[in-house]
Amino acid sequence: MTDTGEKRKIRELTMDAGEANVYALVFVIPVFILFGLPFYLIHLKGQNAETLLDLLNNNLSLFKFRTLVVLLSIFAGIILHELIHGITFLFFCKNGLKSIRFGIMWKFFTPYCHCKEPLKVRHYIVGALMPAIVLGFIPAIVGVITGQVLILLFGILFSLAAGGDFLIVWLLRKQPRESLVLDHESRLGCYIIEE
Repeated sequence: MTDTGEKRKIRELTMDAGEANVYALVFVIPVFILFGLPFYLIHLKGQNAETLLDLLNNNLSLFKFRTLVVLLSIFAGIILHELIHGITFLFFCKNGLKSIRFGIMWKFFTPYCHCKEPLKVRHYIVGALMPAIVLGFIPAIVGVITGQVLILLFGILFSLAAGGDFLIVWLLRKQPRESLVLDHESRLGCYIIEE
């Protein structure tokens, strides 16, 4: 496909939702190993069964006591995930807020952030990964260090929630960092714009 206004070639790098869901499962085991193994080695290794049951019971009772807080945290995290995409993309957009659109794909009941302006691959990758770092990796690391299971689980959940973002970065892995990328308007993926 060629853009008629200028001599630019546009390539589509996308995958459908079913394919994306299968590939996203690939991230589950590494994320649990990345954060679960250090948590085990620091806080659980060598503990007797009674101590482990106490830890489990304390965290389960805390979870039950704060179920509403946990659910609100997850809902807020979903909204924040998209806002973080938008805020990060804004650093690289020439047209500012005019280039950012938020919405919900009602078919999948999934919120999204769409950048309507082409960005350099390296900038697009930063915008794609930032929610995983802020809502996933950082809380998971804090949970590992402090021994707080709920913070660890929040971080793991939002690391996994970034599976689609990781897939887009994977699709872009062989693209030159200075190429331009434009969000696909309806599928998981993007367009590569080549001069």
